[in-house]
Amino acid sequence: MPRIIDYSYLFQSLPGASKMNTLGSFQLSQINSSSVQAQLRAAGIDTNSNQYKAAMKEMMKNGNGAMFTNVQAIKNSMKCYDRDGDYIDPTTGLAGLLLTEENAASQKRIISIPESSKEEMFEQTKKEFLRENGVLNGDTTRRSDVYTNLYRKMPKNDRLAAGYTMQQYERAYRQAFLAAAREADPGWKIGRPVKAGVLEAVTRESVEAALRMPVDRSV
Repeated sequence: MPRIIDYSYLFQSLPGASKMNTLGSFQLSQINSSSVQAQLRAAGIDTNSNQYKAAMKEMMKNGNGAMFTNVQAIKNSMKCYDRDGDYIDPTTGLAGLLLTEENAASQKRIISIPESSKEEMFEQTKKEFLRENGVLNGDTTRRSDVYTNLYRKMPKNDRLAAGYTMQQYERAYRQAFLAAAREADPGWKIGRPVKAGVLEAVTRESVEAALRMPVDRSV
């Protein structure tokens, strides 16, 4: 999932321009000076918070000491993180969805997810399979809504693994529908109309029973 952050808080000083300006800006290289720290605290910024530290880490990574920022820009950047310093996905408004080198290893594990979410994905996959004649149509699918609903039900630290788990179920549901369509009509191909009623015999329970996915309960 791509990270979307507004980097307009960083602007390079022009050659010969004054180091001071009417916006109350200061160079990144000065961020830890006592005067700037006092200015930030006076503006209500907790410079010891994880939010602030995460925002400044991002600024430092994408800027350099000669670039400028200001109090309001820092406050705006801090809004991209929760109080634990975790990035908030701008689409869902949820934290815990940014894949990094640090959490990549914990993403690919199977965990327990709500039955209601699996049922929602089963029905959505079935609906789209029939509507699109088995074609995966990225322009019309609403699968992202199902994932977002799942994420809202999960603890922050389990959201990536929950998404990975749901992918396995979604893939299994689709494969079951493909198999049913081909069994009913051996000549059927993706893109051709699916015979009416052929998916009625496919149940979520029967698909999941064949999966035998070991649930990771170690975390």
